[in-house]
Amino acid sequence: MSKIAVFPGSFDPITVGHVDLVERALPLFDKIIVAVGVNNQKKTLYSLEKRLHWLEEVFQKDPKVEVGHFTGLTAHYAHSIGAGYLLRGLRNASDFDYEKTISQLNHIVGEGLETIFLISQPAYSHISSTIVREIIKGGGNAEPFLPVEVFRSMNGNS
Repeated sequence: MSKIAVFPGSFDPITVGHVDLVERALPLFDKIIVAVGVNNQKKTLYSLEKRLHWLEEVFQKDPKVEVGHFTGLTAHYAHSIGAGYLLRGLRNASDFDYEKTISQLNHIVGEGLETIFLISQPAYSHISSTIVREIIKGGGNAEPFLPVEVFRSMNGNS
């Protein structure tokens, strides 16, 4: 039985912190599916298609990483693709408090779905998609927070 993990998120946009988390988790799993959770109630800055394209570009050289998307519960998506694990990053104590509750619910709803937490590297612990979106909307330089493929694409160089 292969070890498959889902790394769910909005990835609006994907950040260098997300990439670091996936790269550090690769030795633990046979496959990681980076999956965009679609919530029609949530306003996103970038289209689903754009976010999926960026994810494909960022992880194109790693055969153990696949890109997907889903609606509904993350636990149901994980079950539908045969994943036994969720991958989540923790930047701080408030992330832990929130993610702990979600992981316990996912364990019940997902019939034993396990959540694996990785603590953010100090260099990335201050980065979130929310903050990066605000920098972009405000006309600031988001380059230090974005994978090079994403930054190039945003600036018309892809």
